[in-house]
Amino acid sequence: MMSTSSAFERIVDDIDYPMYVVTAARDGERSGCLVGFTSQCSIDPPRFAVWISERNHTYELAAGADHLAVHLVRADDRSLAELFGEATGDDVDKFARCRWHDGPHGSVVLDDCDWFVGRVLTTVPGGDHTGFLLEPIAGEHHRASPPLGFQAVRDLSPGHDA
Repeated sequence: MMSTSSAFERIVDDIDYPMYVVTAARDGERSGCLVGFTSQCSIDPPRFAVWISERNHTYELAAGADHLAVHLVRADDRSLAELFGEATGDDVDKFARCRWHDGPHGSVVLDDCDWFVGRVLTTVPGGDHTGFLLEPIAGEHHRASPPLGFQAVRDLSPGHDA
């Protein structure tokens, strides 16, 4: 019989959950990171949770932000996943390398992505990641290509360890 942790690791290793870029802005600073730990968690009222590594540059800004922008990364946007997954805001201005605009409530919205901005309702500690429970307040959907899944980016070298 396999150990519980080994079975769990093998099960979640097979999941091809969609990848997102979460951006945060506060006090004239902006940051963003690639995340895979996300989920819609309520239908009525609508709620969405994103989990950000506490070692990630984006975490510090997100922890004090009132709103976060969540961008669904599409299969044909691997370069965006590489930028926000492999580079760290400690060393690189990721926003100088992509197209973006100011969004609702001081958020940072990546151009050409489907996105929503959510008001941070609460945070939840979860080990090495913190969950941000969001109330969606604005967004745009204009693309129909399939999402980029975890299996397609598992070869990326993260800018920070999880």
